[in-house]
Amino acid sequence: MTSTINPTSTTFDPSTFDPTTVDEARMEELAGRIITDVGATVSAGLVYLGDRLGLYSGLAEGPATPAELAERTGTSVVYVTPWLANQAAGGYVEYDAGSGQYSMTPEQVLAFVIEDGPAFFPGAFQLALAVLRDVPGFEDRFRSGAGFGWHEHDAGLFEGTARFFRPGYVANLVDSWLPALDGVVPALRAGADVADWGCGHGVSTILMAQAFERSRFTGSDYHEASIVAARRKALEAGVQDRVRFEVADADSAPSTQYDLITLFDCLHDMGDPAAAARAARAALRPDGTLMVVEPAAGDHIEDNLNPVGRVFYGASTLVCTPSSLSQPGAAALGAQAGPAVLTGLLRDAGFSRVRIAVQTPVNLVIEAKH
Repeated sequence: MTSTINPTSTTFDPSTFDPTTVDEARMEELAGRIITDVGATVSAGLVYLGDRLGLYSGLAEGPATPAELAERTGTSVVYVTPWLANQAAGGYVEYDAGSGQYSMTPEQVLAFVIEDGPAFFPGAFQLALAVLRDVPGFEDRFRSGAGFGWHEHDAGLFEGTARFFRPGYVANLVDSWLPALDGVVPALRAGADVADWGCGHGVSTILMAQAFERSRFTGSDYHEASIVAARRKALEAGVQDRVRFEVADADSAPSTQYDLITLFDCLHDMGDPAAAARAARAALRPDGTLMVVEPAAGDHIEDNLNPVGRVFYGASTLVCTPSSLSQPGAAALGAQAGPAVLTGLLRDAGFSRVRIAVQTPVNLVIEAKH
C-alpha cells in the first residue's frame, strides 16, 4: 500500500516561479549534490548489512569475486554482487576490472572492520538508520513543538550511538582529553571517585575504568535499557569490581562527593542543562573537576556550515532537540551550541574556572572547576 504526501499549503504559488532565473551551472552542481545524498542514504542500509553479515571482515581477508565472498561469509551471491558494486561506486571497497575481484585498502579496513580502532564508522550508519525509522513520528512534532524522548526512539539508536562515539573515545579519552585537565590524571592514578553522567551504554565509563584501576566509577543514565547494557558490558570488560551503573537523572542529588564528573556528548540533550551543571558543581569536592565533552561547533551558524556541522544539525533536529523538549526545562540547547554558550552556562552555574581544554574537528572538551 502506498501513502500520499499532502504538504501543508503555503502562500507560495508555483505558477509564479520564473524558470529563466535558474543558473544552469548552479543547478547542475545542486543536482549532483542531491544525487550523492540519495546514493548515500540508500547505501547506509547496505553498510549496515555489510557490518552485520561480516561482508567487510570477509573481504578484509583478501581479494575476492562476489562468488568467493559469498562463500566466505555464507551469504547469497545474487545479493553480494550488487552490494559489492554499490560499495565500489561509493569508494568503500576497490574493484579490479581485469580479475573481477574486489578488495579493501588498509584505510577501508580501519574504517569498516576494526571496531576498537580510532576510525570505525558502521556505528554511525546504524545510528542514522535508526533515526530514519523514527522520522514519520516527527511530522506532528514539527507542528506542535512537542518532544520525542530518547527512550521513544528505535532501539538501534542506542547501540548505534555507543558504536558511533566509541572510536573517538578510544582514540582520545585516556591519551589526550584526560591529560589536558589540570591534575586529573594523577588523581585517577592514585584513586579517585568518578561519576559519568548520561553514560548510555557505558563506553566512556568502562574505558576510564580499564585505564585507572585504583579509581571507582559510577555511570548513570535515565534510560534503564542502556544501564542494563552498560552493566553487561562492564562484566564483559572485567571491570565490575570498580564500576557500577545506576538509573538516575543528571540533576538528581547524588549520595557521594566526586573528584571528577564527566558529561560525554549529553549535556545538550538534557531538558535543563543549567540544572545539571549546578548539580555537578554541588556534587564535586572543592578541588574536583567537571569535564564536559560536546560536539565541535563555532559560536555562529555560519561557522558550522560544513560536513561536521551538517551531521550535528541533523542530529539536533531528530535526536537532541526532541530529547530535551521531552524533559522538564525543555532548553533545546542543540548539538551545535558552541563554546560561548557552553562556557557561559557553566559559569552561570557557579564554576569560577572554565576553559576549553581540547578542541578537535569533532569535539570540544571543556574543563570546569569551583
